[in-house]
Amino acid sequence: MLGLAIHTSTPTLGLAISTSSDLPFGQTWDVGRDTAAVLLQRLQEFITPRAWTELNFLAVACGPGGFTGTRIGVVTARTLAQQLELPLFGLSTLAGLAAAQWRQTGLPQPIAVSMDAQRGQLIGALYDCQDGIPIALETEQVYEPEAWAQKLAAWQLTDYRADETIATTVTDLLAIAERQWQRGDRPDWSSALPYYGQHPVTVAAG
Repeated sequence: MLGLAIHTSTPTLGLAISTSSDLPFGQTWDVGRDTAAVLLQRLQEFITPRAWTELNFLAVACGPGGFTGTRIGVVTARTLAQQLELPLFGLSTLAGLAAAQWRQTGLPQPIAVSMDAQRGQLIGALYDCQDGIPIALETEQVYEPEAWAQKLAAWQLTDYRADETIATTVTDLLAIAERQWQRGDRPDWSSALPYYGQHPVTVAAG
């Protein structure tokens, strides 16, 4: 089983590939606004000496995140999956963050994750962990800070806020995809769609 994951939802590019250990190998690069210019070159360098035909599946962070970076990553992953005839796991950026927190704490309990959005708002979600796979208790929504604080209080949860290192969770995204692959999931490339966060999602009231 050999999988490759792509994370372009922030100015930091993240790539991960399956290894013989429990956690895939990952690497990140600060590419700023040059994601489109460097992504294919980084992919080719990263996968070497393996061949593209050795891959069994692909995974990509579908957002929330920056519009341009997220779109580039999803379009690239969809194109590769279509050309190579591979399953493509389109995964939430916040699901990867939740999985990283479970891995670091060792406590598979409900978790709240969020990231900054525009106009002083944030995007938040609540996840539970089932067999190492994040399951959304409440999917990504745009919140005013006060409404998110009320949500956290109601669930009695601590907020894990994404920061500039979120691209490092590309290894956790690939680990999620590996578990889904092992249970028999084979999603078509067309099912991976970008999610930008603040459009067309409406603001959650609480």
